[in-house]
Amino acid sequence: MTEGVLVQKKTDAGESSGEMEEVTLIPKKAIDIKLEADIITPDSFAGKTTEEIGMLSVWQGPKTYPLSDFFEVMGSAGSSAAETLIRIKGDAMRVKRIGEGMNAGKIEIEGSAGMHVGAGMKGGEITVYGDVDSWAGMEMLGGLLHIKGNAGDHVGCAYRGKWHGMKGGRIVIEGSARHQLGGGMDGGEILVEGNVESFCGIRQNGGLIFVKGGALRGLGAEMAGGTIV
Repeated sequence: MTEGVLVQKKTDAGESSGEMEEVTLIPKKAIDIKLEADIITPDSFAGKTTEEIGMLSVWQGPKTYPLSDFFEVMGSAGSSAAETLIRIKGDAMRVKRIGEGMNAGKIEIEGSAGMHVGAGMKGGEITVYGDVDSWAGMEMLGGLLHIKGNAGDHVGCAYRGKWHGMKGGRIVIEGSARHQLGGGMDGGEILVEGNVESFCGIRQNGGLIFVKGGALRGLGAEMAGGTIV
């Protein structure tokens, strides 16, 4: 097993609040058919060896495969989710559901991320240094999703057939976002440094959307509550 990496976890004041152990995932090959990888969370990795993490199942089409078929797994996880940092070194645009439902810990993606990154997350932090595909932070409940690049459609939105989107947490997008950002949003905050496309805040019920750039048509359509700035 590769020796673990300890990462200092800092408070807002810059003081150490504990140590995190790091699991590094490095893509082995280009992924043709997208992966469903909701097991890539600190919750799933915590307390496991690298071998056990590598054996966790991901879906590709109608079949499941070990995570280690697609990623080299190095380092070691903490004993709890809060003590675990997952670092993905490479592009993960064709890997869906990273960080879905996570409660604690950190994920850092040194590239782009696929659909549903941070969907339903309840706590912890996800940082994506590239772009993200659609449905990022869908129905999010807590935590921080920080996107350094651009985002696709339906950020923080309710899923199809549902009326309530994100209820808590914070999403920061340093680039721009596409259509229907914050659709059905009930709470939490979304900050966009760039522009948004059509129907930002559609059916918004609560929470705050702050857009520093411009917005296309349909801003706040059918909005019942919350704030758009």
